[in-house]
Amino acid sequence: MELELKVARSCKADVEVEILDFDTKSKNFKVAEKLGFDGKGGFFLQEQKLFLLVVEKLDSDCLREAGANIARYFKNLPFTSLSVPSFCDAQLTYALALGILAGVYNSAMYKNESKKPKLKTIYFLGDSKNLDSLDSACQKAQIIASSLAITRDLVNTMPQVATPKYLADFCKQLAKNLPLEYKALEQKDLEKENMQAFLAVARASCHKPYLIHLTYKPKNAHTKVVLVGKGLTYDSGGLSLKPADYMVTMKADKSGACAVIGIMHAVAKLGLAIEVHGIVGAAENMIGGDAYKPDDVLFSREGKSIEVRNTDAEGRLVLSDCLSYAQDLAPDFLLDFATLTGACVVALGEYTSGIMGYNEELKCAFESSATRSGELSARLPFNRHIKKLIESKIADVCNVSSSRYGGAISAGMFLGEFIREEYKHRWLHIDIAGPAYVEKEWDINPYGASGAGVRACVEFLESLQTQSHKNSSVKKSLDSKNSRK
Repeated sequence: MELELKVARSCKADVEVEILDFDTKSKNFKVAEKLGFDGKGGFFLQEQKLFLLVVEKLDSDCLREAGANIARYFKNLPFTSLSVPSFCDAQLTYALALGILAGVYNSAMYKNESKKPKLKTIYFLGDSKNLDSLDSACQKAQIIASSLAITRDLVNTMPQVATPKYLADFCKQLAKNLPLEYKALEQKDLEKENMQAFLAVARASCHKPYLIHLTYKPKNAHTKVVLVGKGLTYDSGGLSLKPADYMVTMKADKSGACAVIGIMHAVAKLGLAIEVHGIVGAAENMIGGDAYKPDDVLFSREGKSIEVRNTDAEGRLVLSDCLSYAQDLAPDFLLDFATLTGACVVALGEYTSGIMGYNEELKCAFESSATRSGELSARLPFNRHIKKLIESKIADVCNVSSSRYGGAISAGMFLGEFIREEYKHRWLHIDIAGPAYVEKEWDINPYGASGAGVRACVEFLESLQTQSHKNSSVKKSLDSKNSRK
């Protein structure tokens, strides 16, 4: 469903939307109250063609969710246009616009729907002094919403269709339409790169693995960021087979990869002055006579040996080789996104991503960016005692912890084993296992894929751009830490 956003001083829309906080009692509110409105949520005054919506606060978080609720209410009603307030504020307009655009998304891509939505245009009402800034806010909202839709569609696409090659072909086409460069490493290339951990995970599938590399390289970029996404297009658990109930939704195990693709789309569309690389490790974890096994020892691209004790801890094996490849690009910042552990969902709930790494300042910077974007996140601490839990008697490291506790952190610390010393303070691991795919509507997100990671990372990249490039506080901190070594 395509919605057009327009900024105007006045308009003739089918329906006017009025948004109030709990403390404001307008004339229309009093009319609705007499008709039985309890002051919570929305109320449609049909005679006035006015939709009244009451929110807790007139801030970005509440208005973003309000926008989604407006879209959900009207997308199946016979109105073609709405007018909504801009509050003469670009930040609030952006939040409301993004909520509306994200709220109209339909995850039921395989349903035969005969009824097409009528809603086509949203007017944001402002005064002549700030129309340009409001228009810019709406344009950005359309770019981010489009990137979210791309991510959601890829995650929601069934595994019969969304194979590793499907992701590769999608990225190739994306690069043709945007200022992006495309490169793909196929099976023979992965063998030459000695990505034995990655290859082991993919070995039993009839669908061959791909390492996809998208590059956005503007002129005069002073900062290089490399993003890595876990792209398990389906995860059966391998020989450590998942129970049947846990296999449902495993099409979403590619959410980290899809988020990276969505971020690359947003970066190219926004024209950020930062060099950004997107690395996707796409594979299927299946069972068969050629499947890798518990008790196997794998040899990673970084040269470290890995004892396999559980083939369902496969995402970290793919990422270990992809992170190795990513470090060869000499990034200023290295971030990976992955639906890595159920333990992260247990720790933080299903709406919050976990942020891990060795650099507290960098973790705080990403958390702040995520909060501004409207995504929920929390920092999880590495510690030397949990690191002991992934020690192996027969190899350099074990792919699972010897304890059932702290599983999100031990998985993050496993990845840390493959981060070279010079990049440890430049790397972040974002576990999006909770919010990436939730089987109920929440906030601005529909049933299914949310696009977790896209908004947070784009906000982080924009914050790097607004800082004075090499003079940014985070980058100064990284450079000083490296100079002391």
